[in-house]
Amino acid sequence: MSIGKVYLIPTVLSADALYSIPAYVTPLVQQLRVFYVENERTARRYLKALDRQINIDALQLLPMHENQLPDTALAIKYLKEGTDIGVISEAGCPAVADPGHLIVQAAHSIDAPVVPMVGPNSMLLALMASGMNGQNFQFVGYLPIKPHERTSAIKDLELQSIKKKQTQLFIETPYRNNQLLKDILDNCKDYTRVCIAADITGPEEFIKTKTVKEWRKAIPELHKKPAIFLLDANS
Repeated sequence: MSIGKVYLIPTVLSADALYSIPAYVTPLVQQLRVFYVENERTARRYLKALDRQINIDALQLLPMHENQLPDTALAIKYLKEGTDIGVISEAGCPAVADPGHLIVQAAHSIDAPVVPMVGPNSMLLALMASGMNGQNFQFVGYLPIKPHERTSAIKDLELQSIKKKQTQLFIETPYRNNQLLKDILDNCKDYTRVCIAADITGPEEFIKTKTVKEWRKAIPELHKKPAIFLLDANS
């Protein structure tokens, strides 16, 4: 019996952007019966959008999120039995800033093939559109929640950007975006450049790069909008 494969299935960044998913994703998804998903409701809606004929109730949608890490022992069991597994993030490409990488680790531990599929990735799309250094960059995920720790992290990212001539990328829970932007503008130097990329591929897509000084003159409303922030302190 051949070993199963892990397919890293991209999903949309915006519910209105099904066009951003390559055509080859749908026929692959139609063949799978086992999925690890970050958000079951989002995954169900996405699979139905790809093909309304998919019988969602016949699928196994296994959880993988910060409150319930994926059952990697079960994943290994399925793979050894020859069952292929799909991994779907809440948005964008899986195994980047979500627990999907644990399924990938499990697959590698038994030499099961891992197939990354092409699709939208907010980090790369934001970097492409930012005008910042795309040869040397660092994605640090979420910044600390506690105010003093967050302030320290922002100042450190600005310093690292200068020392390493490096673009810094980070994200925040959408309902805390406005506070994060305020903290950036309160703690960074006037001529540090900041890119805000919100609702990428969506109907209200907003991607702008300005200096901290320029942002202070017109602060955008980002509450509950999916966004990624980029910082470059090199003039």
